[in-house]
Amino acid sequence: MSGVPEALEPVQPSGWRRGRGYSHGMVAPGNGRTLFVAGQIGWDERQEIVGDGFAEQFEQALANVVAVVRAAGGEPEHVGRLTIYVTDKREYVAASPEIGEAYRRLVGSHYPAMALVEVKGLLEPRAKVEIAADAVLPESTERPEG
Repeated sequence: MSGVPEALEPVQPSGWRRGRGYSHGMVAPGNGRTLFVAGQIGWDERQEIVGDGFAEQFEQALANVVAVVRAAGGEPEHVGRLTIYVTDKREYVAASPEIGEAYRRLVGSHYPAMALVEVKGLLEPRAKVEIAADAVLPESTERPEG
């Protein structure tokens, strides 16, 4: 059974303000495969950091998440949760316009449940951001490549 699965549904508690760039919760359709994407940083396929700028590292880390989701047979709209780890939340806030542009280019207007966590450091010393994701993919009888 292939084809497009039911979309994840945002959860909006009555009386709450809508999240700005995220959903308070996401409900997955009844059937699907769950994908847990390991934390991705701003490095390319050769595991080289793309640069020292926060926005460029964020864009590459998010592109890496999307690549894993697609390799598993999904699309960005199948992502139900993103957890973003940053070494400096002030850098994140300062880069927000560029981050928003990169996000819309890579994911569109799908805003899953999200959390931003400031950490003392990441395993890779030059990394400024790491993004982990959970996704619910369509049921498939075929195994994705990779």
